[in-house]
Amino acid sequence: MSKKTDFSNFDFVRDFFHRFLPNSQVVSLAISLIVGSLLIYSLLGLLMPVFAAIVLAYLLEGLVHKVERLPTPRVLAVHLVFFAFLTALGFVLFVLLPMVSEQTVQLVQRIPEMVYSAQIQIMRLPEMYPEIITQARIREIMFSIQQDLLKYGQDLISGSAQSFAGLLAAVIYLFLVPMMVFFFMKDKDMLIGWFAQFSPQDMTLTQRVWQEVDIQIANYVRGKFVEVFILWAASYITFSLLKLNYAMLLAVLMGLSVVIPYVGATLVTFPVLGVAYVQWGMSDGNEFMYILIAYCIIQAMDGVVLVPLLFSEAVNLHPIAIIVAILFFGGTWGFWGVFFAIPLATLVKAVLTAWPQSGQMPDLSVNQQEREVQG
Repeated sequence: MSKKTDFSNFDFVRDFFHRFLPNSQVVSLAISLIVGSLLIYSLLGLLMPVFAAIVLAYLLEGLVHKVERLPTPRVLAVHLVFFAFLTALGFVLFVLLPMVSEQTVQLVQRIPEMVYSAQIQIMRLPEMYPEIITQARIREIMFSIQQDLLKYGQDLISGSAQSFAGLLAAVIYLFLVPMMVFFFMKDKDMLIGWFAQFSPQDMTLTQRVWQEVDIQIANYVRGKFVEVFILWAASYITFSLLKLNYAMLLAVLMGLSVVIPYVGATLVTFPVLGVAYVQWGMSDGNEFMYILIAYCIIQAMDGVVLVPLLFSEAVNLHPIAIIVAILFFGGTWGFWGVFFAIPLATLVKAVLTAWPQSGQMPDLSVNQQEREVQG
């Protein structure tokens, strides 16, 4: 009886091999995932411009397909989309970035003034609420804040020593990445055919997973770019009309905040309301309240209107899965991991959906089916 029980403990191992090993499609999918993950993880630091160019070419491929439907030859469609890409890149580099950089410098220069103003307000708390907080506790808090600001300042100075190397790398990227994007789009079929000769033969399951991921990622990225643009434009117009300082910088932060779901909207609240409070405070003109109301309306319109309209069919993931993906991939790959957290989570979901489940018979390979027919 004990021997039978001991052998039954290994039944799940036998079932695993019987379910997966005869299925060449599952093996091909597993090999593709393992090899792709290892290549990205090991070569990301060395070949970052190449990976960035591949991602940009993939994102622009959807526009190429739309231009081809006009109808337009693919070569002409690639040139038109690439020209539009260079135009958008030029606007970001020579119009948007200088404005944001100038306002960032102005904001940094006013940080001591803002800290002093906040210190005065904090020192008034013991007078307003003596039963809650004491003057000694306020001094401890202010000393801790000063130490933290001093540490951040030292880190900023030490990091500026490496700015030249970063600037040189950015200049190289500006030449290499657009050039590779053009050739990736222009010679797409040739490059895919060259890589296909090294892939496993039975790729049916892998292709099915990729088709689902391709649709989901394309919808998500397209909707995300539209959402970023709308939120940036609406925020800039609103902040400019209300004469809020650093309107362009804060609008860019508002637009980029949607890249990190749930977390970005929370983080961008502090700089927007902080700048408004330092500029006006709780004055009799109620300008601060107008900014607060406008900010809440913009965030509500984004959550209630834009997100359901743009992503109703794009990504079918639970909020907990999205947060876990942001934490995991962000901790693994930093900013780019956060940016592509939802597409990567969509890939994981597609693999788990297509993977043979317990009790489900997988599709047999061609050779195995022939042997069964002959038997």
